[in-house]
Amino acid sequence: MIIKVVNPNTSLEMTALVERSAKAVAGPDTSVYAVSPAMGPASIESHYDEALSVPGLLAEIAAGEESGVDGYVVACFGDPGLDAARELARGPVVGIAEAAMRTAAYLGRGFTVVTTLSRTRGRAWDLAERYGMRGLCLGVHACEIPVLELDSGALDVVVDACARAVEEDGADVVVLGCAGMTDWAAPISAAIGVPVVDGVQAAVLTVQALVELGLCTGKRDEFAAPPPKRYAGLLRDFGC
Repeated sequence: MIIKVVNPNTSLEMTALVERSAKAVAGPDTSVYAVSPAMGPASIESHYDEALSVPGLLAEIAAGEESGVDGYVVACFGDPGLDAARELARGPVVGIAEAAMRTAAYLGRGFTVVTTLSRTRGRAWDLAERYGMRGLCLGVHACEIPVLELDSGALDVVVDACARAVEEDGADVVVLGCAGMTDWAAPISAAIGVPVVDGVQAAVLTVQALVELGLCTGKRDEFAAPPPKRYAGLLRDFGC
């Protein structure tokens, strides 16, 4: 089985981090690799960033289809381009926000999300609503650290933000709201005493399970391949 993890931003350092985290949980018969698109924003922290990340993401999905990839992870907590990716891919495509929220729902009566900048909180609430998790999502909190500044020196700040979020919301579980936090779930959980879910690892294991079960996105209607048409300008190579 081959799982391709697409980090929709162009930070190669972050992509390497995501790949290490993904490989750490994959089964022995699963090959996992992560990529960044050739075009797109350095980080995704606005609706504008998210919109401009999607063409590069879709190009990576299309390339994976040509090379025989079995399933995909979209490694950005906004789950950008998820529906479009599902149209292109034969196998399952899972976003890290959806995977993390659904995993957290198994672990308690409610979860809280700790993300990067406050301007991204609305997107997390929107996704909780879309995925049927609005009743279980008790809060969305920002640590006010930009994505590309989530280095080891920021861990203590995120730990404190998670502890405050659990206390304020009365949550049983914390969901980490950025792929750049992927290797922090265990130390944060140890520090604050509640389960902490990282969406990258949750999504990899979800895709792995779906492929092993022989399941993929239904192609009867909405998620069928997009209808052939021409695209112009910078998008001319995206025509089907």
